Amino acid sequence: MANIKKGDLVQVITGGSQDRGGDRGKQGKVIAVDKKSNRVIVEGINLVKKHVKAGQTDRGTKTGGIETVEAPIHISNVQLVDPSTKKPTRVGVKVTSVKKSVNGKDVVKTVRVRVAKKSGKEL
Repeated sequence: MANIKKGDLVQVITGGSQDRGGDRGKQGKVIAVDKKSNRVIVEGINLVKKHVKAGQTDRGTKTGGIETVEAPIHISNVQLVDPSTKKPTRVGVKVTSVKKSVNGKDVVKTVRVRVAKKSGKEL
């Protein structure tokens, strides 16, 4: 089970401090997760300037210019935020078994839930 998923609130734990123009300590929502390269894109974090070639749409309006977009950051440089304390926390997994009735038969299903290590709350 992945520790960080799309839509989670995370905090940057490494890099330059905010008073020096860095992103350490900032919090944001995860927009996308790339499991292959272990990177995440976080809303408002690691902003870079992207130069887009000028073009035209079907209506004739000009496109292109300099855009500010979020760049990927390594998954080890962010940590999930505990919903109760609003501080970064490690993630654990709690395994529970749930009885479910399927077609008249009782089936025991195991469910894995992410849990904040500091507070014990489900994420």
